[in-house]
Amino acid sequence: MDSPEVTFTLAYLVFAVCFVFTPTEFHSAGLTVQNLLSGWLGSEDAAFVPYHLRRTAATLLCHSLLPLGYYVGMCFAASEKQLYYPSQTPETWRAFLLLALMLPAIACTLIYYWSRDRWACHPLARTLALYALPRSGWRAVASSVNTEFRRIDKFATGVPGARVIVTDTWVMKVTTYRVHVAQQQDVHLTVTESQQHDLSPDSNLPVQLLTIRVASANPAVQAFNIRLNSTEYGELCEKLRAPIRSAANVVIHQSLGDLFLETFASLVEVNPAYSVPSSQDLEACIGCMQTRASVKLVKTCQAAAEGECQQCYCRPMWCLTCMGKWFASRQDPQRPDTWLASRVPCPTCRARFCILDVCAVR
Repeated sequence: MDSPEVTFTLAYLVFAVCFVFTPTEFHSAGLTVQNLLSGWLGSEDAAFVPYHLRRTAATLLCHSLLPLGYYVGMCFAASEKQLYYPSQTPETWRAFLLLALMLPAIACTLIYYWSRDRWACHPLARTLALYALPRSGWRAVASSVNTEFRRIDKFATGVPGARVIVTDTWVMKVTTYRVHVAQQQDVHLTVTESQQHDLSPDSNLPVQLLTIRVASANPAVQAFNIRLNSTEYGELCEKLRAPIRSAANVVIHQSLGDLFLETFASLVEVNPAYSVPSSQDLEACIGCMQTRASVKLVKTCQAAAEGECQQCYCRPMWCLTCMGKWFASRQDPQRPDTWLASRVPCPTCRARFCILDVCAVR
């Protein structure tokens, strides 16, 4: 391939991936289906269900046109291949063109099926129909959802491609191509997994992400998973009527302090270990008096005469948890993004140290 072809292919690939998964920069620039077609889609706040009926259809169609857009672009980027004359193009390009034409054709056929009987065949409409009373239809349920979504006391979180919305009656998950809906009184919620990340890309803070399985008592309603930050777990529980069960191996850290202690412990584990002399016995931690001392402050971040940290000559006197709590207690609660990089005085001799200087006792 010539240089223009490679350049266009890489540029279009980046554009296509960003257009489908829409990072923050694309949202800020307005390069999303919701923004480009806002005049036709209407307002989500004014009519939640009709908005997402149209949005999912428009998103499916726009994304199906991406391969065709690449072929048209290659007609100009590789004009010597004469791709604008399909009969004269190589067989590989003809097959790609056929696929690029089939995808929007299939998408249009599916959207036409969804839109029949005023969108009654759409997956969202069919799910709402399962909750309709005998003499009413899915539109009555949609009206209830629209009303509750407009209320300011709803719980809403998540990125645009996986939003979680909880109202007084409904639990909803909004994805790129679908909207999952379940009625609160019929659902069983279970925390199935937790993922601990030392740093969040958005805030440079430790974060724990919870995966919650939402399963309806109605077997016709498809179960789905929602993901949220553990610090939002308490707010979610307040909005839900049903209790949330947790798997036996899942520990939920609902406060920033809990998350910091988890991150503090994981960082100390990778620091060099401190070997206790055979003549020295480890005593109980003077902070909690419940466990033996398990950490020693040894300057390992820099050379002895460099930096702000100082050498601590105290014997091991603290357990890992109490040292982590001491470290957190000396931080500015308004600046949690600085906690991991800060320095605090030793609780005994006041020599300054950082997390890199906390060594586990071996």
